[in-house]
Amino acid sequence: MIKLFRNFEKKDIFIIILVVCLVVFSVYLDLKMPEYMSEVTKLVQTEDSTIRDILIAGGHMLVCAVSSLFCTIVVGYFTSLLSARFSRSIRRKVFKKVEDFGIAEIKKFSTSSLITRTTNDVTQIETLLAMGLQMMIKSPVMAVWALLKILGKSGELSLITGAGVVIIVITNLIIIKTVSPRFAKIQALTDKVNGVTRENITGIRVVHAFNAEKFEEKRFDKVNNDITGIHLTVTKTFAIMDPIMNFVMHFQHLGIYVVGAFLIAQSGMMDKITMFSNMVVFSSYGLQVIISFLMLTMIFMILPRAQVSAKRINEVLEEDASIVSGSFHGDTSEHGTVEFRNVSFKYPDADEYLLKNISFKVKQGDTIAFIGSTGSGKSTLINLVPRLYDATDGDVFVDGINVKEYDLKELNNKIGYIPQTAVMFTGTIYDNVSYGDNGRERPSLDKVKQAIKVAQGKNFVEKMEGTYQAHIARGGTNVSGGQKQRLSIARAIARDPEIYIFDDSFSALDYQTDATLRRELKKYTKNATSMIVAQRIGTIMNADMIVVLDKGECVGIGTHKELLNNCDVYREIALSQLSEEELQNA
Repeated sequence: MIKLFRNFEKKDIFIIILVVCLVVFSVYLDLKMPEYMSEVTKLVQTEDSTIRDILIAGGHMLVCAVSSLFCTIVVGYFTSLLSARFSRSIRRKVFKKVEDFGIAEIKKFSTSSLITRTTNDVTQIETLLAMGLQMMIKSPVMAVWALLKILGKSGELSLITGAGVVIIVITNLIIIKTVSPRFAKIQALTDKVNGVTRENITGIRVVHAFNAEKFEEKRFDKVNNDITGIHLTVTKTFAIMDPIMNFVMHFQHLGIYVVGAFLIAQSGMMDKITMFSNMVVFSSYGLQVIISFLMLTMIFMILPRAQVSAKRINEVLEEDASIVSGSFHGDTSEHGTVEFRNVSFKYPDADEYLLKNISFKVKQGDTIAFIGSTGSGKSTLINLVPRLYDATDGDVFVDGINVKEYDLKELNNKIGYIPQTAVMFTGTIYDNVSYGDNGRERPSLDKVKQAIKVAQGKNFVEKMEGTYQAHIARGGTNVSGGQKQRLSIARAIARDPEIYIFDDSFSALDYQTDATLRRELKKYTKNATSMIVAQRIGTIMNADMIVVLDKGECVGIGTHKELLNNCDVYREIALSQLSEEELQNA
């Protein structure tokens, strides 16, 4: 919790100091009122007192009450301002941190957990600051100050107040020890609820297609019932506090008045007024003490969950990104070249290597393709170029420079990346195609039109309402898979990169569109290097170099015709898609 609060800015520290001062002053005013009440009590029973004296003392009480109310309002405003600004700052830092994460860190935390940590966990901290800051300062100050004021005035009455305090403290400690471990479970189960809900929503078409609604409902009911059960346990445990607090409060009042009445009866005539006045003061201060511990109880209901949330947020903020940006900027002696030197790779938690001793070099303007069976490591291999992962062994070079030495933005500006699954963002077609910062000016509308034309998307885009300003729904749900794929390719084309990476980016296209797109793309990107992962032989047979992968190993490198003659794995894949005659005539 303390680590997280180190993120306060200097002006936030000033607000906290102001809040502390106002709260202490408010406590002083609240504790001053019983003294004036005692004075009024004495004046009422004193024969020579006047109405004017009573009104003056009552006026002082009124001034204290109004001033305390004003301080409370000001403190409420500043704590709300502070909590809102702090939560905004933490959300921004968590979001920015997650943006720097590589795929390994995203998998470590899971998407649903990162969403919870950015939203629900930050809300718990905001609630603690908004509701708890004032009470965390006020309750201990008021409790200690009120006890100091009544101690020594009457041993018997002090003993009654002390007994009430001991009962409340013991009860609070038992309850907090009981519920604290459950708050960590609640936040973990919140991650699960988000995860199940997210899977159900993103896969709703599959759920409907397989009539799996009941199955999904059972999955959700399980995690929902688990989190509900823990919430009920926590709520029932805290519910014990209310009757105990009421019991202590009422019996403390009763005890003070019973013991006070006995002491008054035993006192002399001159001491009766003083003893009665003390009894009134004890009753008021005792109430203040109970209220203080009542506020502490409310804090104890918020604090444990906030502590768990703070720990979860700190885990994200303190996580070191596995992909660390280098510092290289500037020109290179080579342009558009990609080289792998004895590259091997395994995932962080894996025991076996997925890629083993891969070496090749592709020159500017050439097209290199990768093919192999499912799980052979094709996508993983090309993901090493933009550093979505880093090679475990060996080195990857772009333009003659090790990719680990590049500033990440500089490296990304050289690459046009088209992932396996086309990603669309909420906005317009123009927004999606001109997306991102490539170190130059944002692509113009004419540039976007040209990119879409090359990607064979002109016909469907110009038929949409608004054409290039047509709306794209979140995730591109209002366009087909092939249309999303073409827009994704157009996005990379609009960047004019040195290197294109196509990660099975033609799979949703029909053969005619595929062939036409590749032909136009070859003309447009003749000076750029293309790296293509594909399942279709027809997509890659014209590549300058084809790398054949099998179980993470390179089993063949060459042109289409060379591999047909000397690579059994490639020939087997080719014959599974095309006839012998088609292959020979290709």
